[in-house]
Amino acid sequence: MGNDKIRLGIIYGGKSSEHEVSLRTALSIMKAVNADRYEVTPIYVQLDGSWVKGEAVAGQLPEKIDALRLMPGDKSIVSSDNGQEVIAASKPASLFGIGQQVDVIFPVVHGPNGEDGTIQGMLELANLPYVGTGVMASAVGMDKWMMKTVFAQTGLPQVKYVGLLRSQWEKNQDEVMDKIERELGYPCFVKPVNMGSSVGISKAKNRTELAHALALAAKFDRRLIVEEFVEARELEIGVLGNEELITSVVGEIKAAKEFYDYEAKYKGAGTELSIPAMIPEHVAEQISEVAKTAFQALDGSGLSRVDFFWDEKNDKLYINEVNTMPGFTPFSMYPMLFQAAGVSYSELIDRLVQLGIERHTDKQRNIVDAEELE
Repeated sequence: MGNDKIRLGIIYGGKSSEHEVSLRTALSIMKAVNADRYEVTPIYVQLDGSWVKGEAVAGQLPEKIDALRLMPGDKSIVSSDNGQEVIAASKPASLFGIGQQVDVIFPVVHGPNGEDGTIQGMLELANLPYVGTGVMASAVGMDKWMMKTVFAQTGLPQVKYVGLLRSQWEKNQDEVMDKIERELGYPCFVKPVNMGSSVGISKAKNRTELAHALALAAKFDRRLIVEEFVEARELEIGVLGNEELITSVVGEIKAAKEFYDYEAKYKGAGTELSIPAMIPEHVAEQISEVAKTAFQALDGSGLSRVDFFWDEKNDKLYINEVNTMPGFTPFSMYPMLFQAAGVSYSELIDRLVQLGIERHTDKQRNIVDAEELE
């Protein structure tokens, strides 16, 4: 393979309920990268947490998701340096060993143990450039409770919410539900704090449904959050950049179900997407500005999708959340929003890779030895 190609490692899979989502994202990226520019190394994190590395390839990328479920000893045909095809086997891997074989990492491990700053921290320790937000922004962006705390401190408009621990729910269920009814009322949304892709989220319309919703959310996390319901349109926008930011067009989610859940996000499920959203210009401008403010408040970098509620009747906008590693599946909003803004899928990947490299290069300017100041 030519030495002028960017050696791109894609980490996918992961020990979370979003494992399948991650595989879909990884496959989409692999099929979209320009083989003349990139040498791709697949790095699979199995459901048990073990890591497997496939051989680097510049062409003949996998066509089906099952091909991404690497196991040690899996055989694949790859292109050698002289252009010949050779058979190579996947093998167990560690991030620190991989560091010598790639120039930049694109981590697409969604949910806990991936999107929450854990993999980002390992990449920082390995001193590897990577796509997306850093440790703090990833962690805060994944933690809905902490994210809302940052939004409140920044003065961003958001719906009322109640945060609680699983232990509080288990010890005194009636007291917890009384508090929620008193402060939020019905209907309301119950969510695990540290989950993505709408996993474990329920809409509760009465006390019985609230009890079921809290019990479900408690299966996924020790920290829970309950949000008030507002009659509103669901709008989303993409943010791209490190310090100089651009935003995509605004898109709208019109879920066939009562809310945009996992099935709707990744399997279509009758959901209608409107890109661009049919909204007044002043609302689109406000969404763009608030999205950039939220991104900067988290110290975001690379990419994020920012979700909003717009109460059309009262012309009130509420920020819902920032997703620091949105999916790249055929049903994913982020790439479609930028496609509508004139940035193709392949170009988007190119920009994200360059932003990751630029961020890493900038960080190398930091003095780490105080004696250098003397």
